[in-house]
Amino acid sequence: MKNIFSFVACILVSLVLIQHRVAYTDLSDGRKLNVATWDALGYYLYLPAAIIYNDATELNWFPEIDSTYDVSGGVLYQAQKTDNGNYVFKYLGGVAVMQLPSFLVGHAIALSSDYKADGFSPPYQYSLAFGAILYCILGLFLLRGILLRYFSDLATAVSLVLLVLATNLIQYISIDSIMSHSYIFFLYVMVIYTTIKWHIKPSVLWASLTGLVIGIATICRPTEAIMFLIPLLWNTQNKEASSKKWQLVKSHQSHLIYIAVFGFIGILPQLIYWKLTADTFVFNVGSKWVFLNPFFRVLFGWEKGWFIYTPVVILFIIGFFYIKKFPFRKSVIVFSLLNIWVVIAWFDWRYGATYSTRALTQSYPVFALGFTAIIERILNHKWGLALFPIGIFLVFLNLVQIDQYNSTVLHYNDMNRKYYGKILLDRDPNPIKMSLLDTDEYLNNEKGYKSTVIAKGNDSQLSCTNDSTCKIVSATIQAWSNKRISSQRKWIRIDATIKGTNSVFSGRLQSTLQLGDSSKVSSIRLARPL
Repeated sequence: MKNIFSFVACILVSLVLIQHRVAYTDLSDGRKLNVATWDALGYYLYLPAAIIYNDATELNWFPEIDSTYDVSGGVLYQAQKTDNGNYVFKYLGGVAVMQLPSFLVGHAIALSSDYKADGFSPPYQYSLAFGAILYCILGLFLLRGILLRYFSDLATAVSLVLLVLATNLIQYISIDSIMSHSYIFFLYVMVIYTTIKWHIKPSVLWASLTGLVIGIATICRPTEAIMFLIPLLWNTQNKEASSKKWQLVKSHQSHLIYIAVFGFIGILPQLIYWKLTADTFVFNVGSKWVFLNPFFRVLFGWEKGWFIYTPVVILFIIGFFYIKKFPFRKSVIVFSLLNIWVVIAWFDWRYGATYSTRALTQSYPVFALGFTAIIERILNHKWGLALFPIGIFLVFLNLVQIDQYNSTVLHYNDMNRKYYGKILLDRDPNPIKMSLLDTDEYLNNEKGYKSTVIAKGNDSQLSCTNDSTCKIVSATIQAWSNKRISSQRKWIRIDATIKGTNSVFSGRLQSTLQLGDSSKVSSIRLARPL
């Protein structure tokens, strides 16, 4: 029964992760699970290309796969042609290395069944999706052990529940499950674990594993190389501890060589791949940063701000002030601040379709150290019990927003303050609320307005051109006027039934209101884009 709260928390979180994967597999309407798509496809391509098709440079096999499973998003942006005529994958191969066990399980099932052994049939999809969750679950139990070294069982339990269920982590573990985040999450837990082990009892094993983990993380996402700061700054929380740390390093100088060698072994597969395909050991995949002019809207913006949509992460930062006595103080603070700066300085600050800021999710194990410290402090306060209803609300808010995000109520790209205020906790907003995605005008209600028909025609008539552009020729038009406002300002209401196009982005209602020489134009989407 020792440390039962944190154990139950891990079980609970694991079950919720699995439940969300099952809930979002779309089995009810007969659709096949398809997780190897868009960016996730870019990470995964290495495995079918090398193991099944033996073709990683010409990709002659891919057009048929794409037409069957619709995985690229319409154009193969996940690979690019080099001057030598070969395709080179845009995304690095570290994730594929970690996906290999899941891939082999799926491949074995496909070969022994009636499913196609093509790398994309259901056995592969399910093995990959649940394999990603397994990595996270293993990471959570290992993180539990790490946190229990420094904090109470209850604080650890609360921290683990909020870390997953009150943040966007659940989206990128269970639903968008084979992107890089779930795999690197596990690697961050591992580097913390091996760092602790080395500082307790320095050995070649822990030094080598630390280097290997950093190397693999680097070829998952190159920016994750900054995780070297965790072992580097561990046990340097004050002058005395720092002195002992560097004496320990000095007495085991050979271990630095093992870290470097195994770090190189970790990145070696990527270097070999680039040499074979692009004829260079280092290939420019095209990312760029603006470090002197970062995008703070990544944290505070209404589009997809980290602090806005997952407010519990504010405690991640506050936790920095409560870890002064711990050996990980400098590791957590320096790494976290630099990591945030790197993320908000990337030129494509929107990071594609995301819920909150997904580029930070994999490093949550590091944030968890400071986060659990502030949780413990709150629980020991006389008002500590208030944390539980607040935490329950934050979990509820997050789970509702994840549901909204996956049904495109909470929009993946175009959020704004007014729209978010109207759809908060609303799983099925009406069209008036949804119009705020495209306009800042909103008529709260029609009370106090007098309805007068000022123009009336027969059934609405449309005049359409060959390019499917339609104009309303006649319709029933009503004007509301309100005695409390100037007679020069009136609301015009038009009721019509409109059949939109099938296109994701072109189904919009364009209107022009002409008044003398002035005009007002608005464009509002007709339906949820997805």
